[in-house]
Amino acid sequence: MKAKIKHAVSSKIKTIGLPILALCFVCFFWGTTWIASKEGVKYMPALQLAAIRQFIGGSLYLCYFLYKKAPWPKGKQWKAIIILSVLNFVLSNGLSTWGVKYISSGLGAIIGALVPLWVVIISLFRGAKLARLAFLGLLVSFAGVCVIFYDHLSDFLIPDFRFGILLSIIATITWAFGTLYTKKKAASFNPYFSLGIQMFLSSLLLFAYNGATGTSVRLSAIPMMSWLSIAYLVLFGSVLTFIAFIYALQNLPAHISSIYAYINPIVAVILGTIIFGEPLTIAIAIGGGVTLSGLYMVNYSMRKTKI
Repeated sequence: MKAKIKHAVSSKIKTIGLPILALCFVCFFWGTTWIASKEGVKYMPALQLAAIRQFIGGSLYLCYFLYKKAPWPKGKQWKAIIILSVLNFVLSNGLSTWGVKYISSGLGAIIGALVPLWVVIISLFRGAKLARLAFLGLLVSFAGVCVIFYDHLSDFLIPDFRFGILLSIIATITWAFGTLYTKKKAASFNPYFSLGIQMFLSSLLLFAYNGATGTSVRLSAIPMMSWLSIAYLVLFGSVLTFIAFIYALQNLPAHISSIYAYINPIVAVILGTIIFGEPLTIAIAIGGGVTLSGLYMVNYSMRKTKI
């Protein structure tokens, strides 16, 4: 009897332990990708960096599933994949990478965490009812953002700063649309394979944009530091962390697997301060905490009302 209980407990720990480790991996390393992006775009066009990152990451996924002879998507699945490729990778990932060229990595991460707020706002325009807790969460998050930007009021006089904020906000809105579209068009198609196709397609679109606008630079002109940033973003941002994220999502309750959204900005702000000397003021610390608290309320309400 004791042996059976011991075996059951051991199995339970393994079942929960691996997904928790995967979630911890996501919480930390997705936070560090803001730092890598900030470093990479110092020396090359941001959209070219995003294109190269997603081309390499997407190619790795595709090579693996081609080797495994996995079935390709069919019919309407292609439409969903193309739309998500544009929303999540061309626009959201591309614009957020471009945004941190002009604002701090920590500020970019905090803005990136506001996706649940846009999900609720978009859902409101679609006729969804707003729960009291979600409404309170919106107000709390808005108050937190106001506190954060109190220290940046003078920065809004700088055109590049305003442009970076605008890019980052648009990036969160497109990700919110992608989130809602994924829920609406959820399919049984392999999520990892779909992810690789989305990355690959988005890279082709970004390369086309860079070529058409003449904003790209020669590969030989890209310095080693940017290549190292791209390598880090591919390995930890596009491959390992996405695999860990989907694994955690499939094996943990939603309220636990969503914790990464609150940890990533904290990691980015702290590392941005240590590595780049980005300001960590009382306003940013308090405002960030208030904003994340509001986001938790919104997320909790969304799970209850199934927005």
